[in-house]
Amino acid sequence: MTRDPWGQAGYGVRFDWGPAGAARVGSHDGVLVVVDVLSFTTAVSVAVERGITVHPASGQGAARLAGEVGAALAVDRDEVTEQHPWSLSPAALRSAPAPARLVLPSPNGSAIASAAEGVVVAACLRNASAVAEWLGVRSEPVTVVAAGERWPDGSLRPALEDLLGAGAVLAALAHRGGGPESPEARGARAAYQGTGSVEEAVRRCASGLELRDRGFGEDVEIAVEGDVSRVVPVLADGAFQPD
Repeated sequence: MTRDPWGQAGYGVRFDWGPAGAARVGSHDGVLVVVDVLSFTTAVSVAVERGITVHPASGQGAARLAGEVGAALAVDRDEVTEQHPWSLSPAALRSAPAPARLVLPSPNGSAIASAAEGVVVAACLRNASAVAEWLGVRSEPVTVVAAGERWPDGSLRPALEDLLGAGAVLAALAHRGGGPESPEARGARAAYQGTGSVEEAVRRCASGLELRDRGFGEDVEIAVEGDVSRVVPVLADGAFQPD
């Protein structure tokens, strides 16, 4: 059988980008760790901390899914109202009433999670060490996927905040003896470890500045709350719940 060089087979810890990377590298047996710092996985961490069961969804079909599972439906940040206070905004999710179930669509992290098979974990800067600790007691290969963003033409835009979030998980996992790492995983970890102030990098990167310019600076501040959460959201029966 011809080896797939893009699959990073033979390594216990792997790294890739976006939906295609998740499908290619994460198709191997193991755990898929999705990182979407601004803002899907940060929002998931905040919601699950509050006892909310979070159903990921791509944009299409989100409303139907909400009806099927009896969940509240998150709307766009700019469409939040008193009647619909839930969105991808971690700040909104922290202050809004906590429904039992919430469908949380996004074109990046949520789309990756909803399409994935097997064990899926939502990670961000807030819970990177907790996720690494959870992974450290398992024997399966681990694929950490930085969700990235989208350019206007729909192509993947690698996002610094997701690279750093993935690197935070990889660094914490390496500290616990996880491995062997693929060169891609080592590179992502090195980016995190060599950045200096990760908080300032996320605040000042393109995605962080965009959210601030739109009036959602509090979302960025929540996203850079490093290792404040011990909650590990794991996808089970189509929804993220604390393990």
